[in-house]
Amino acid sequence: MKLAIFGASGHTGIPLVEQALAAGHTVRALVRTPAKLTIKHDHLTVIQGDVSDPAKVNETIDGCEAVLTVIGHSKTSPKDIQAVATRNIIDAMNHHGIRRLVSLTGAGVRDPKDQPKTVDKVFGFLLKTFSADVAADAEQHAALIRASGLNWVIVRGPMLTEGPRTGKYYVGYVGKESGTRVSRADIADFMLKQVKDNSYLQSAPMISSS
Repeated sequence: MKLAIFGASGHTGIPLVEQALAAGHTVRALVRTPAKLTIKHDHLTVIQGDVSDPAKVNETIDGCEAVLTVIGHSKTSPKDIQAVATRNIIDAMNHHGIRRLVSLTGAGVRDPKDQPKTVDKVFGFLLKTFSADVAADAEQHAALIRASGLNWVIVRGPMLTEGPRTGKYYVGYVGKESGTRVSRADIADFMLKQVKDNSYLQSAPMISSS
């Protein structure tokens, strides 16, 4: 498949791009600083630009069959970067008639199927207290996707680690078969499967180490 990936030069984006290429996909990646994406491959097209620029988002998505986003916050990013990017991505997908969107967010974004335990509630409270802007942006990003009418999957993760891809992880909801961490490589593994798998359409599963 031809995939558009946003956030490709980040800590989770790099294993996502690597795995996508290894699986035989063609990738178009929008990055602010191409030098940070050191992967070289005949099936990788790197476009320099910002997710806040609708024209660059549109250029990246043009001709693709599915979109994956692992956009995160940095010290210099706007506090609403996820929401702004998501609006641009949804608009571009609608323009090009692309239906499948797989997007990563944190476990702090709640789902009706969650049954949070005390520790989950504590972490959620701490996030909203000390990272209120990040939490609000993640919630708005998820709300935009849920209202988009697209074939979407919101992938939620706890603490992300630099461990290897194991292919062994829980897929559930907060408080039910959920752990406190998962490797970025395993998150990438699950996200890639969602470009074809319909099991979790219009759902927001939580992925954590088994």
